[in-house]
Amino acid sequence: MREHEAELAELSAKVAVVTFEAGFLARQYIEESGLIWPLLIDENRELYRGYGMLAASFWDIWGPKTWLAYARGIMAGQKLRRSQGDIAQRGGDVLIDPSGMVRLHHVGEGPADRPSLASILDSIRR
Repeated sequence: MREHEAELAELSAKVAVVTFEAGFLARQYIEESGLIWPLLIDENRELYRGYGMLAASFWDIWGPKTWLAYARGIMAGQKLRRSQGDIAQRGGDVLIDPSGMVRLHHVGEGPADRPSLASILDSIRR
């Protein structure tokens, strides 16, 4: 998404990242990812539950899509590291318009399941 930061700004889209990790792990994520958007901490996971982002199954976490994403990352020169957080917590993407209407709601099936940036941008444009 960072490579589309200018386009997001042009569309007046505001981005926030939500995590359930606080303290050291949140700071580490900001440093390692170079996060430029606000990081909201949901330690009680109320937002996660509210948007149906419950625990993933073993197969969701360690299935073929995850291994393919890891292989792509390695081929792109990314360094893999062991997660220190709850790897079973599902993630997702939620797009809320200025009136409060949810325009995109995607619950990830596993760590590699994200909507395409094109679909996010299309939802913003509509």
